[in-house]
Amino acid sequence: MSASVHDAAAAPGGPPMANPDDTGAGTPTGTPTGTPTGTGRAGVGLAVAVLLVAFNLRLAITSLGALLDHLGDLGVSAATQGLLTSLPVLCFAAVGATAMAVTRRVGVDRGLIAALGLVALGLALRVVDGTPALLAGTAVACSGIALGNVLIPAIVKEHFPERIGTMTGAYSAVLSLGSAIGAATTVPIADAAGSWRVGLGVWALVAVAAGVAWAPYCRRRDPRRQEVRGTSLWRSPTAWAVTLLFATQSVNAYVMMSWLPSVYADAGFSDATAGLLLAASITIGLPFFFLAPMIAVRVRHQGHLVLGLSVLTVLGWVGLWVAPADGAWLWAALLGAGGAVFPVALALFGLRTAASADTASLSTMAQSVGYLLAAGGPFLVGVLHDATGSWSAPCAVLIGLGLAQVAVGYVAGRPVRINAG
Repeated sequence: MSASVHDAAAAPGGPPMANPDDTGAGTPTGTPTGTPTGTGRAGVGLAVAVLLVAFNLRLAITSLGALLDHLGDLGVSAATQGLLTSLPVLCFAAVGATAMAVTRRVGVDRGLIAALGLVALGLALRVVDGTPALLAGTAVACSGIALGNVLIPAIVKEHFPERIGTMTGAYSAVLSLGSAIGAATTVPIADAAGSWRVGLGVWALVAVAAGVAWAPYCRRRDPRRQEVRGTSLWRSPTAWAVTLLFATQSVNAYVMMSWLPSVYADAGFSDATAGLLLAASITIGLPFFFLAPMIAVRVRHQGHLVLGLSVLTVLGWVGLWVAPADGAWLWAALLGAGGAVFPVALALFGLRTAASADTASLSTMAQSVGYLLAAGGPFLVGVLHDATGSWSAPCAVLIGLGLAQVAVGYVAGRPVRINAG
């Protein structure tokens, strides 16, 4: 069957509506006949399983980051530490691009089990003695995370077609919560156990628990449900706008995680306070991460929401440019709240597509390309800072990026759906 992609206009005065397609006309939001929609008692268990999976999608990264300085003291070279910090984004870009091949072969639901298996295996492998095992384990775990990143939006689209905003907000918030818990508790666990390997390896048990919770929902393959029709998304302006929106917010997020403490340290704050300001920024962002996608599904044009959140981000970088010390907590709060463009972009994967297979295709495209583009963001900021000796040029670039984010947000937020037919 040949595939093509076009952007179908929404019904006037309401959210985008899916056109009938060859999976069965009249099926709500492109959900195949007989597919559960996450209602009732089974729906609660399914939602809990999705949230447990989401909890694992950053633990491997932040748990390692918390121990990087300690690993240096134990003889892990600076070059290896740098490689370890680069592996996540590289895996997100490279492995995320393979998600559709996995979907075609085993389906979305069973693909998520494979993702959790990779996460658990990678985390367990990091316990093995030696730098090669540490690198290999991180790469394997991040590969599983990359696959999970792509598949969860498709699972939400398929099982919760009428609650995309609620579920996207919930799993985004839980993902951030898992990130914070990994960063905050890995060192105490390692200290209590007397081994950094225990501090890293214990999280493999959490991945196994998520796999056990998800296992009952791995259904048998349904050829109608698993058929991937979104092979021509690369020709859709809307798909490219969603991809660029994901890229811009990813650059902002990774620059914050990499450099925000350094900006505050150069403004005269201690390292501890600088780290606390980053933690505060992440914490303040949690309710915005939960609420933003819920708002996104209720408005006709999500570009207005992207505008509002991008303004917060731009104001945060402007503040850090002109008065980093005087308004330090305010700038951290603004950047944390503005980061809620991330769950809005995730929600757009489902809102801009008519069926879960197309959602998986758009998620694959946006995350693989988006993370690839974002990988150079922290590096560019570091180069600009080294070349100029100040944070003015990096802040100016990030302000410009925020304005570009508004532009692509208005294209991505148009009330249309990408349909294959």
